[in-house]
Amino acid sequence: MTDPEPNVSSAGLLARILDTTQPGSLLCCGATATEVAGLWCKQKPDTCLQTLDTADPNAGLPPDTVKDLALVTDTLEHLPHGEGVLLLGQLRNYGTRQIAVVVGKTPDWAFTDFLALGFRRHAEIETENGALTLYTYNLDTYNHKRAWNNPDNWANPEMWGKAWW
Repeated sequence: MTDPEPNVSSAGLLARILDTTQPGSLLCCGATATEVAGLWCKQKPDTCLQTLDTADPNAGLPPDTVKDLALVTDTLEHLPHGEGVLLLGQLRNYGTRQIAVVVGKTPDWAFTDFLALGFRRHAEIETENGALTLYTYNLDTYNHKRAWNNPDNWANPEMWGKAWW
């Protein structure tokens, strides 16, 4: 992660993510996410878009189909912590391949909460309303392959598949 970026908006960060990922289907929750997703869909009319209500986003989950990307803004700050964890957990487990969450400073959410859900802190930006942090989750890269997790590195590799105890 780099130092806070003073001249970048949360909409600009989300637009960069959209340009990079080129999603064919989107799920969005929050005003900024909905605005950015709407602009994307105008440029890419074939994009499937699902919008969640920020007051009760879990009512629309799990989605009918797996989405390529979920954008969440202006939501977690206003939900009880348990509801927010449920939202991110359902998106991660059932709903999307990649997730981008922009969240402001709030006592309910800490860096470790996002780490526990498999997110990475991607960027921090300064706005006139305070600092915002972008957390991302990518199903393809969050759990790297470990070299030690194979029979070659076990205590008795010659016994692999021979003895059961």
